[in-house]
Amino acid sequence: MTLRTNSNIAFQCAFHVVWCPKYRRRVLGGRIETRLKELIREVITEKQAWLIELEVMPDHVHLLVEVDPQYGIHRLVKAIKGRSSRVLRQEFPSLTSKLPTLWTNSYFVATVGAAPLDVVKRYVENQKNR
Repeated sequence: MTLRTNSNIAFQCAFHVVWCPKYRRRVLGGRIETRLKELIREVITEKQAWLIELEVMPDHVHLLVEVDPQYGIHRLVKAIKGRSSRVLRQEFPSLTSKLPTLWTNSYFVATVGAAPLDVVKRYVENQKNR
């Protein structure tokens, strides 16, 4: 993991984040999956975070990301879920008929300090092969 800095601090903050569509519906495939990945990358770039790994499963999303602790992982996840829900529901009307909202209110987040980063990265990369 790279030591990153801003004007005030030096940090190494990597997070493994997982979230699901409402009712854990299996709606994240095909063109929706491709567009979701684009949107996540856009938000991460705009918020000046660093994408390490991303995998979209039909019923959940795995994200391995580094973020400035002064910005906060909670704000990044909120931005990703908010924009992706709004855009995907506009571009894919079938999502509005299947779900009252795209995402659940909750998500899982863990720091990656307990396990080596490459182990967690391989875990996220290999999600589709399980």
